[in-house]
Order: sequence, then structure tokens, then C-alpha cells
Amino acid sequence: MEETEKKPAPQTEPARRSGAYVSILAAAALWGMIGLWNRNLMAGGFTPTDIVVVRNFGGMLLLAAVFAVKDRSVFRVRREHLKYFFGTGVVSVMLFTVCYFSCQRICSLAAASILLYTAPSFVVVLSAALWHEPVTRKKLLALALTLAGCALVCGVFAGDLTVTAGGVLLGLGSGFFYALYSIFGRYALAHYSSLTVTVWTFLFAGPASLVLLRPGRMAAALAEPRQWLLSLGLVVFSTAAPYVLYTRGLARVESGRASIMASLEPVAATLVGVLAFEEPLSPAAIAGILCVLAGVYFSCDKAQER
Repeated sequence: MEETEKKPAPQTEPARRSGAYVSILAAAALWGMIGLWNRNLMAGGFTPTDIVVVRNFGGMLLLAAVFAVKDRSVFRVRREHLKYFFGTGVVSVMLFTVCYFSCQRICSLAAASILLYTAPSFVVVLSAALWHEPVTRKKLLALALTLAGCALVCGVFAGDLTVTAGGVLLGLGSGFFYALYSIFGRYALAHYSSLTVTVWTFLFAGPASLVLLRPGRMAAALAEPRQWLLSLGLVVFSTAAPYVLYTRGLARVESGRASIMASLEPVAATLVGVLAFEEPLSPAAIAGILCVLAGVYFSCDKAQER
């Protein structure tokens, strides 16, 4: 039985648009906080692949538990639509993280980061091809500003960029698979609520992530109670909550615009580094933040809704 998005009361166009913008930008900010959890988890013995398992499997457990009590209707989907959730959960969430961490092993962190943030470019191109979303000059300007801003924030021009051919392919793969969440997600949102899409995404991503699990290493890393608290923070604030918010916004905003707006993530990550870890804020990073904010502004201007 198919489920449709529930609308308790009619809303004006500006209210709907503003709510979607707030959801997407809040999601980007929460994703940007991931370094707060990851750095402390890795200091306690976690590896990047351990974090992938905790994020995806933990996100599945949390969302499944909450909605098993709150609203079991989110678990009712048609069998022929499972391919969309395989796309969002395995092809996107799982594969982009595998490609991203693999790229980090053979390229510099700056190179891996900027290649990941090619995702909005893929979304804009695919959305234009699949749904004829307009590629306006303003959208291209927003895309260019956010990409340049991400490059500055990630330190691409700092002179320590290391790349290999294989690393570039993996990095572009991470950006492409990251982009596919917005693509598969839009197909799924044509049939189901944003909450259903998010829950089923993790019902696929969680089990798929277990291929990365190393039980002995994970058990040793979780021996300290502090690691459990950090893992809970990672799952709640930088996994489940931002995916719920982003998918909610994606239900109302063009895929290309939503992806560009989510480029606020590296800005949030930079600010977390400055405030929580006392990292220096370079002039290039400040310029990058301003570029990203300008790009987000242009992407918000008269954004079209579904």
C-alpha cells in the first residue's frame, strides 16, 4: 500500500519554500559537525570504516526503533519500489563512503574533500537530463561559487594537494554516488513520505555496512563508555537527524538546488574545527566561506518546488 506525504494544513508558497530551505541548511550544518564525533572516536581507537558501520547500522537501529513505536506506517512499501531504497541506501550512502575513505588513503584529504563536493554538479546534470530541471545562469553561478568555495575551505590551493589517477577516480566516484541520494530519493518521494524514504534508506545501508565490520576491533574500541556516548552523538546528530531533514527538504525543492544548498556542510565543518579544535581560520578559508554562502544565497533565490 502506497503512502503519500501527509499535509496537516495548507501552507502558502513562501512558507513551504522557507521550511524546505531551513531543513536542507540545518541538515548541512549537522553533517558539518561530523568531525566533532569522528576525531574523538578515532582518538579512542575507531578507524574510518568502523565509523561507517556505526553511522549506518546505528542509524538503522535508531530510526527503526523510533518509528516502530511512533509510526509503523513508514515500514509499508511496495516490493517494486525497493529498488529506490537500494539506490539511496547501498548505491549512494554505502558506496560514497567506501569511495571517499579509499580516496583519502591514496590522496590528500583536501583532494578527497573537493572531489566529494563535485556531487552538486552531478545532481544538476542528472536532474536536467531526467526531469528537465532548468539549468539557469543563476544556478550555474551558484554551482561555480559553491565549488570554488569548497575548494578554498578544503585547502586545495594551499600547495599540499596530492592526487593519483586512481584517487581521482575514487574521489569522483564518491561525488557521483553521493549525488545519487538526491536522484534515487526523488524517485522514492514520488510515492512515499520523506520519513519513509529515510527509514528505508538505512534499512538497506545498515546491513550493507556490516561487510566492513571487524568485530574484535569494534569491541575493543567500544570498551570505554565515552565511545558509546560519542557513537550515540554521531548517530543522532550527524546521521539520522540530517538525513531526515535533507530528505524533507528534497521533497519540496529541486534536486539540483537542494544539493547546491547542502554545500554549506564544509563551512560548518570549518567552523567546528575553529571552535572545537582551535584550528586557524586562514584568509583562503574565509574567502571560501563567503563564496559558499553567496552560492547558497543564489540557489535559494526563487527556488522552484516540486
